[in-house]
Amino acid sequence: MIDRGRKHIVVTGGAGFLGTNLCRHLLMQGHVVTCVDNFRTGGMDILRKLAELGTLNIVRQDITEPVAIENVDEIYNLACSASPVHYQADPVHTLKTCVHGSLNLLEMARYSNARIFQASTSEVYGDPEAHPQRESYRGSVNPVGPRACYDEGKRCAETLFLNYHRQHKVPVKVGRIFNTYGPYMRPNDGRVVPNLIGQALRNRPLTIYGDGNQTRSFCYVDDLIEAMQRFMATPEDVTGPLNLGNPVEISMLELADTIIDLTGSRSRITFRPLPVDDPIRRCPDISHAREKLGWSPSTPLVEGLKRTIDYFERTLMAKGHTHSKAMTGS
Repeated sequence: MIDRGRKHIVVTGGAGFLGTNLCRHLLMQGHVVTCVDNFRTGGMDILRKLAELGTLNIVRQDITEPVAIENVDEIYNLACSASPVHYQADPVHTLKTCVHGSLNLLEMARYSNARIFQASTSEVYGDPEAHPQRESYRGSVNPVGPRACYDEGKRCAETLFLNYHRQHKVPVKVGRIFNTYGPYMRPNDGRVVPNLIGQALRNRPLTIYGDGNQTRSFCYVDDLIEAMQRFMATPEDVTGPLNLGNPVEISMLELADTIIDLTGSRSRITFRPLPVDDPIRRCPDISHAREKLGWSPSTPLVEGLKRTIDYFERTLMAKGHTHSKAMTGS
């Protein structure tokens, strides 16, 4: 069971997609939350609305600089965009966020005696030669490709976290997060679910890269937040890394067709070349998460997509984009 006692919890990257959802859940549980973000990709407006739910402190800071926050019980490090569009725009800063940022937060955790969760990623497996991916698989990553700033940055962060645990006894939790979706994703996020939903709601062509037969597995954000909190509450010797995601695999073509059906869109599918080093298959083995956390995702893809589409419809309507079939009922 998750400890519901009132805590002071720091969420770095708290203005991003996962961070916003996590802050919301923590505030609703009665915790004091400090959100640290440089607001490169996240927005202040949603966080200000979340402040109505409880005690939310907002700190505008880049974690590549030392972070000094006192009386902290838990830290969730979600800083660093997971969207290739964003993390490739400034690859040096992406690496600094993963490496320098991790060092700064681990030092804060060390001196605060705080637990710290690292949002690692399925990207540490690269374009995997093993399927589904287990935590024991060491990956197939191109260390000099355009995605390496993120892939290798996260791999280095994992090394730092586990060595701080071994050397300094810092209670760390390393979660390898697979594709996640849900409310609070930005329409310009650059990842596949918001891209396809945004295009479908506007009746624009849905962009598929490659032949569309490449696969991913999508976890609804509420399920992932539950896993993260359960992980944080485990004994200190449960450090991970643990795969956190949905083991149900789907092709990009199937995903696009499903979104067209759910939105009632008139969109067609268009194809573009597959980006460099883009993985062909991606699916987690979550046996260890089931064993250590007593957790597995419970939200079916169609149900999660419906909730996400509803959120995008409201967001686009608020911005005056009301001409799509789904939003106008035409």
